[in-house]
Amino acid sequence: VRREGGRKEERKDDSVSCHGGEKKLENTRKYCVPVSVSIDLIYVMWLFCVVAAWNWNVWLIPVRWAFPYQTPENLHLWLLMDYTCDFIYILDILVFQPRLQFVRGGDIVVSVLHFDNICAFLSFNLPPVLFLLCVRVIRTSSYLLYSLHINACLFYWGSDYEGLGSTKWVYNGKGNAYIRCYYFAVKTLITIGGLPDPTTVFEICFQLINYFVGVFAFSIMIGQMRDVVGAATAGENYYRACMDSTIKYMNNYHIPRDVQNRIKTWYDYTWKSQGMLDEQELLVQLPTKMRLDMAVDVNYSIISKVALFQGCDRQMVFDMLTRLKSVVYLPGDFVCKKGEIGREMYIIKQGEVQVVGGPDLQTVFVTIRAGSVFGEISLLAGGGGNRRTANVKAHGFANLFILDKKDLAEILVHYPESQKLLRKKPDEKGAAAAAMQVIPPRPDTPEMFKAALKVAQQEGIEGVFSKLRKSYEASEVRQKFMLLH
Repeated sequence: VRREGGRKEERKDDSVSCHGGEKKLENTRKYCVPVSVSIDLIYVMWLFCVVAAWNWNVWLIPVRWAFPYQTPENLHLWLLMDYTCDFIYILDILVFQPRLQFVRGGDIVVSVLHFDNICAFLSFNLPPVLFLLCVRVIRTSSYLLYSLHINACLFYWGSDYEGLGSTKWVYNGKGNAYIRCYYFAVKTLITIGGLPDPTTVFEICFQLINYFVGVFAFSIMIGQMRDVVGAATAGENYYRACMDSTIKYMNNYHIPRDVQNRIKTWYDYTWKSQGMLDEQELLVQLPTKMRLDMAVDVNYSIISKVALFQGCDRQMVFDMLTRLKSVVYLPGDFVCKKGEIGREMYIIKQGEVQVVGGPDLQTVFVTIRAGSVFGEISLLAGGGGNRRTANVKAHGFANLFILDKKDLAEILVHYPESQKLLRKKPDEKGAAAAAMQVIPPRPDTPEMFKAALKVAQQEGIEGVFSKLRKSYEASEVRQKFMLLH
């Protein structure tokens, strides 16, 4: 565990310096077979051999007992297959069974040979819920097919006991024996009907048992399929229930139609993008350690790029990761407005936001993209009153991480050294630099324009260039004043 943790921390440190390369590597890993699969491929193929041997015995032993397929002429072939299956079982017990791990006294006991589970091999490209549903469907269908198989064997045995072709109810001995008996089993267990009436006591008892077992098996099959469909649509049903409750609430209180449409859009986009309405509902069920591990894997590469937290205690940063909240903003939603009290910091997880201004707030100063951070100085403003200096709104759908000022204060109580370090950063230079992240600095004056201004001064020309120079200097003074205040 310590070695794995060391590798994890080492990987995260590397991601800060080569974030672009790591993104490409992660995208490549999504389509690569896990490393362990190349090692365990032999074992997976062996499992297929074991499963084949097991199915040979489970399906063909009843057939050999009931139907006259095993004769003295082909007995040596049947025995050869039986001994081969027995050899596979013995080899699996002596050589491959040490792969198993189990819990004894709270400790996980693993033998010398280690192999991954075959399910992990078969489902590494499938969502876990989908894979489990597929397993349940296949298992239930296999139970039904095997029940029909056993019933077909019993029906041939009963027909042979009564005498082939002796009555209309028994098998008449024509055609393929197994296919005709299997057809009888399907009609009986699934209660299709259209069967000849039994005449003897043995036939009546056999048919009654068939009917009872058929009703029981059919009800189990229907119940299993209902559970599978219910489990597959449980999340969708939860989403629809939340949506219906919200719409009912808005209709009762006569919420304006445009607001209702935006709320519906938020529900639809949030559900389609992350498969749930609130990530905290999932994380709150996990232990603190697992919740921290997930937060580190998901958010550390983003939060480590924030200059404000450079040099802080690593554990303090880890604790802060668990306090991040994911919020989705719709196109045109204002993340923050100029003059508002700043109480949180924003990290763009997905999408873009724009810094806007002007009389109608339609002038775009700068576009901030995924991976950028803004508003971090608001976290450390003492005594409150730290107001926003710009209007920021979402350009398209934007998913942001939010860190609240109160949450950071609760964390810094346990890390006094980091608190002192953070308190030293928001000086005038730091505040100006933080503001420059939102409103970028004006680009340098072009060289040709500087030369023209210099010539105009030397010649004493009070013309257009001199007026432009005065207006340019005045605008620079205003910008410096805004950044420092």
